[in-house]
Amino acid sequence: MKRTLLAVLGAISLSACAQAPEADATGTPSKAPVVSSPMLPATPEPAEGTPEARALAAVRTLNPNLQPEQIGAAPLPGFREVIVSGQVVYVSDDGRYMFLPGQGGALYDTVSERSLSEASLAGLRRDLLKTIPASERIVFAPANPKYTVTVFTDVECGYCRRLHSEIAEYNQQGIAIEYLAFPRMGIGSEDYNKMVAVWCASDRKQALTDAKAEKSVPEHDCKNTVSMQYNIGQRAGLTGTPMILTEDGTQVGGYVPPAALRETLDKLAAEKAEPAAVGNAAPGGNAAAGGA
Repeated sequence: MKRTLLAVLGAISLSACAQAPEADATGTPSKAPVVSSPMLPATPEPAEGTPEARALAAVRTLNPNLQPEQIGAAPLPGFREVIVSGQVVYVSDDGRYMFLPGQGGALYDTVSERSLSEASLAGLRRDLLKTIPASERIVFAPANPKYTVTVFTDVECGYCRRLHSEIAEYNQQGIAIEYLAFPRMGIGSEDYNKMVAVWCASDRKQALTDAKAEKSVPEHDCKNTVSMQYNIGQRAGLTGTPMILTEDGTQVGGYVPPAALRETLDKLAAEKAEPAAVGNAAPGGNAAAGGA
């Protein structure tokens, strides 16, 4: 089965609150979704077989309706530069590789339809998350979750509040949410102090819910891992909150509605199962032997 461009679409459609400029985070804030510009004059279709045509075809693997404003030579030898809705995409002249500098330097292979950058980052994120004790996560989970995701969150971010307002729906979809702290205004900020108060509360779940609802949370200071979690978020390449990560470290977006997140997780699980199914099939199609 042909792979989907989940990683690409997740990066481009990321709904997240941008990190404050003073916060020392890696990467750049997430941008608005890439969409076509129907009000602009249509860009002439490049001649078939040219690098420009291959670049256009590659970009349209993201969305077949995309209409770039400009396609031309790139400052990087062997690449074309495509500008669409204010975002720049570099495509190799053979049309195989796409580089999106505005998405943290993501590199995609259009043939295998996978993010080469994400494959490396996922392993790093998975290992980084293992350094945060389970006791330091604020967990909202159904009785028997089908999936568990880690969400770097902030109490001031609108998208974080929206996600949390739907926490029951995520749980109904069989998704457990494990929250980690990422005060996007930086360590020592008022935002940071609020998150410390949440993590030091006797009932963290209620304190987090109250903080996201703009209710007062009594100030507390204690031995906590908020700074550690913030630093892990930076090292994991966080560019905005919320940041949703699967158990293997794959980033699946910022705010993603409950049903859409379940669909994405189901697709990722199906893709992982495909190689195993192919490997278990007997040569010559004998795997089906004995069937009716």
